[in-house]
Amino acid sequence: MSQVSPVSGAPDLDLAEQVRQVFADDGALARVIDGYEPREGQRQMAEAVAGVLEDGGTLLAEAGTGTGKTLAYLAPAILSGRRVLVSTGTKNLQEQIFFKDLPLLQQALGVPFTATLMKGRGNYLCLHRWELYRDAVEEGANASGRLIDAGDRVLLPIVDAWLARTETGDRAELRELPEDVGLWKAIAAEAETCLGSECPHYDDCFVTRMRRRAAESDVVIVNHHLLCADASVRQSAYGEVIPPCPTLVIDEAHQLEDIATQYFGYSFSVFRVDDLVRDVERILIDDGGELTRALARASECSRIFFSGLALRGALQPSSGSETRVRYTAEALAEHDEEGSALVGALEGLETALAAVKSPDDAEVGEALAALHRRAGELARDLRFLLRAADPDFVYYVETRGRTVFLRASPIDVSRIVREALVDHMRAVVLTSATLAVDGSFSYLKGRLGIRDAEELRVPSEFDYARQALLYLPRRVPSPRAPMFAQSAAREIVEILRRSRGRAFVLFTSYHVLRTVQPVVEMALPYPILVQGTAPRTELIERFRTTPHAVLLATSSFWQGVDVVGEALSCVIIDKLPFASPADPVTAARIDAIESRGGDAFADYQVPLAILALQQGLGRLIRHRRDRGVLAVLDPRLRTMGYGQRFLASLPPAPVTHELGTVERFFV
Repeated sequence: MSQVSPVSGAPDLDLAEQVRQVFADDGALARVIDGYEPREGQRQMAEAVAGVLEDGGTLLAEAGTGTGKTLAYLAPAILSGRRVLVSTGTKNLQEQIFFKDLPLLQQALGVPFTATLMKGRGNYLCLHRWELYRDAVEEGANASGRLIDAGDRVLLPIVDAWLARTETGDRAELRELPEDVGLWKAIAAEAETCLGSECPHYDDCFVTRMRRRAAESDVVIVNHHLLCADASVRQSAYGEVIPPCPTLVIDEAHQLEDIATQYFGYSFSVFRVDDLVRDVERILIDDGGELTRALARASECSRIFFSGLALRGALQPSSGSETRVRYTAEALAEHDEEGSALVGALEGLETALAAVKSPDDAEVGEALAALHRRAGELARDLRFLLRAADPDFVYYVETRGRTVFLRASPIDVSRIVREALVDHMRAVVLTSATLAVDGSFSYLKGRLGIRDAEELRVPSEFDYARQALLYLPRRVPSPRAPMFAQSAAREIVEILRRSRGRAFVLFTSYHVLRTVQPVVEMALPYPILVQGTAPRTELIERFRTTPHAVLLATSSFWQGVDVVGEALSCVIIDKLPFASPADPVTAARIDAIESRGGDAFADYQVPLAILALQQGLGRLIRHRRDRGVLAVLDPRLRTMGYGQRFLASLPPAPVTHELGTVERFFV
C-alpha cells in the first residue's frame, strides 16, 4: 500500500482535521477546481466519513443531489491510509470515479495512492476459452461436427488484433465488436467455466492480473453486481475476485437489496445447459460415444422440459413481454417426468465426464474437470428448484419473449447482506441521495440488516424554490380508471407543448407507454425517442444531442441517468411507482410481513415506492443552473392519505395545478 502523506505537510493532524482542510474555502480542492464552491453538506459528510474510518462501525449518509458525495467519501478514504472498497450502482459511475474523481484527488491531495477498476468476470476475455474457440475455427467445426458461426469467424481477426495490444482484456475497449454478438459469450471469463489456479493461462489471465492489481491498490472500484456476485461465491476457489478490504463504501445503497436478491438466488434455463454442452463439444475426445450420447440426451431433455413450461397457458406472454409466475412443487407436477429426466441427463453427463480417460494433454484434462464440476452444479441447482421446499425462498417461472427461466430468490436478504457484506468489515459507509423515508433510516436498516449505525442526512445544495416547479394536474383520473392512459396521454402532450419537448416521460408499465407513444408522436413536432428502439447508452446520448427531444421510458431510466442543462427541462411520471403485488418476490415479501403481524403496505410498499419516485424525479435538477418542471400525473398524491408521505418526500419546490403556471415557468 502507498505511504500516505498528510495534507499540507502537517504530520500531527488527525484525519478529521485533514479532511476539514481539504474542503475549506481555500483548501486543497479549491486550489485545483476552477470556480470551486464550498458546500457545507459536503463538508459534514466528509467529516462523518472520517469519523467512521477512524473509529470503525457503520455510517448511513443520505446526501441530497448536488452535495458532491463522491468526493466526500473518497477524500477521507484516501487520507485514512486504509485500503477501501467502493461499490457503485453502475459501470458508468465506476468509470466516472476512476477516470475523473480519483485523478482530481491525486492532484488535489498530494497523496500517493493507487487504484484499480474491477468489473465482473464476463467483461474480460478468457485466454483459455479463446484458444479453444480459435482452434475450433481453424478446423472449421468443433469436434462434434457443429459448424462455427460464419459471422463469428469474420470477427476473429478483430479480437486477435485487440488481444495483441490490450493490457486489461476488458470488452469495453473492443468497440468494433457489436454489443449483441454471440462470440463474446463463447470467450468471456465466466466463473462457471473458470479452471482457477489449475488453468495453464492462470498467471497471464486478465482476471488474475486484475485481482493482483487490486490486491496491491489503495482504492478498489467495483459495482454492486460484482460485489454481490463475488460474495455469493466467496466459498468457491473459482469465484472470488475482490481482495479483502477493511473499509467498504456502498454508493447508491438504495439499489443493494434488489441486486442482492438477484445474486443470492438460483436460476436455471436452457442457456445454462446449452453453454455446458457447447463447451464440452469444443474439447470432445473419443470416448467410445458415451460422452456424445450424454450430451445429446442432456440437450434433448432440456429442450423438452423448457418447451413444456413455455407452452403452459398461464405463462404464455405477449410478444416481447416479461412474465413472472410463482410456483410450488405441486404446480410443476405435470412437468415432473420431464424435470426428473433432465436431472437424470445432467447426472449422466456428470458421470460420463468423470469416466473420460485422462488425456495426455494436461490442459484438456483440467478443462474436463471443470466441466464435470459444472454438470454436477447444474443437476444440484435444478433439483433445488424442482423441490421448491425452502421456505426462505420464493420460486417462480420467468418468461422473456420465448425464453423460460426457473428462479428462486431469497425473500429476505437482510441477514445475507449483513453477514456477507457488512459484518466482516471494519468500517462501512452506505450512501445515496435517497435513503430515508419519513425522515428516518428505519426502512433501509430493516431491509439491509443494519443494526447499529451513525446516521447523517444532508439536504440538497439546489434551490428548488427557484429552480423547479412541481405540477400536479387535477383532471387525470385514478390509475385504475379505464381511461387513465388516454387521459395521461392528453396531459403529457399539453405539458410537452409548454416545455417544448426537452423531457423524460417515465412510466411504470409498458402498457401505458405504448398507449401514450402514438398520441405523442402524432400531436407533437419534437423528436420522440422510445426505450427499446436502441441501446440505453445510445438513447441517452441521442437525447443529449438532439434539440427538443422527448424520451419515453420505463424503470431502467428512473435512475443512473445524468443529463445536465436545458436538454432535460421536464420530468413527467405517470403513476406512483408501486411494485406490482403480482410480482412473485414482492408478493412473498408482503406475505412474510403480514404473517408477522406487520402492515406490508405502510411498512414496505409505500417506502419502496417513495424511494423510486425520488429517484425518478431526481433526474431533473443536476446542477445549480438547471431549471425544470416535475410533473406527477397520479391523483392519489392528493386524494389518498398516504399521498402526504409521498409529497413530504419530494423536493421543496412550489406546487401548481395549473398548466398556465407551467407555461409561465418556461417563458
